[in-house]
Amino acid sequence: MSRPARLAIGLTALVLALAAPLSLNGFWLQTALFAMAAAIGAIGLTLLVGVAGQLSLAHAFFVAVGAYGYAALAGAGLPTPLAAVGAVGLAGAAGALFSPIAGQLRGIYLGLASLGLVFLGQHVAYNATAITGGFNGRDVAPFDVFGFSFTATDPELVVLNVPYTGLERLWYLGLALVALAWWYARNIRLSRTGRALTGLRDSEVAAAVIGVDVRRYKAAVFTVSSAYAGLAGVLLALAFGRIVPDSFGFLMSIDFLVMIIIGGLGSVTGAVAGAVLVSALPPILSHYSASLVFLAQPGESGVGAAEAARLLYGGAVIAVLLFAPGGLAQLLRPFPRVKESSHETNAGGHGHHADRPVPGGERL
Repeated sequence: MSRPARLAIGLTALVLALAAPLSLNGFWLQTALFAMAAAIGAIGLTLLVGVAGQLSLAHAFFVAVGAYGYAALAGAGLPTPLAAVGAVGLAGAAGALFSPIAGQLRGIYLGLASLGLVFLGQHVAYNATAITGGFNGRDVAPFDVFGFSFTATDPELVVLNVPYTGLERLWYLGLALVALAWWYARNIRLSRTGRALTGLRDSEVAAAVIGVDVRRYKAAVFTVSSAYAGLAGVLLALAFGRIVPDSFGFLMSIDFLVMIIIGGLGSVTGAVAGAVLVSALPPILSHYSASLVFLAQPGESGVGAAEAARLLYGGAVIAVLLFAPGGLAQLLRPFPRVKESSHETNAGGHGHHADRPVPGGERL
């Protein structure tokens, strides 16, 4: 696809995204906000799992740190932008504290070790009632920037006869955060740092031999991934308005893994696509369950909306692994990129240096 065509498609998508709150109702706006939060978290996880090859089942824990961190800091009177930054920092710090363990482990062992954080987080969320509100959860202060509140008032806002409530306003905040998250992750993915992380995924021994500081890079990518999860938690808390411990269990971590597998491991754009599919499907099925005769209604026996969504996820994961290992990112790429031979080999017949991991002098 030519550059002008991509630019035209991008501008069209941007205009539609900016105008969407004028036509979407509350259900679709809130579903989209959940999808935006999931997209931010999935981007962070694909950097860790897809690019660096470090399996983590703790993403729900770091999302919870971001959500409860924002609620606690904003509830303590901190300006909400600072509370959001602080919550992201807390999630990143939690990832940095876990990174020494991540530096020692790999594969399923790292996955099992990280899983312990989810159960620890659930225990704290249920029992640290002064911070989390315990089983009943706690309310989340609305976002406020220079006196402009992301609520239905303060000030009242009407655009083309459409009143802008909290959901409409949060829509634009979510778009900005997703764009920023995508841009930063894309830059990491295509940089020398990204190639060093890919080297860790392919072979830690080979990466270390050519000068990559394995432990430092593993610690850095775990910290960045955790900060992404914290940002997802902040947006999720704002979209919910009230957070409870049950929202941040083991199934959330599994959902994030499903997102990046369906989207395509290592693909930033694919992570966004997978997040939209996995996060939006359950509420959509539930919303239209009365019209879908094959779904059981609440209180009836049979397959409900949530169960149907998970069955579809399972089928999608199997289909991706068998027929499209590159996930949605592979399917959305209509024409494979053809590399010039001069970029593939040098005079000695070896691969181009840009495809190799490089010595790690850079920081994430």
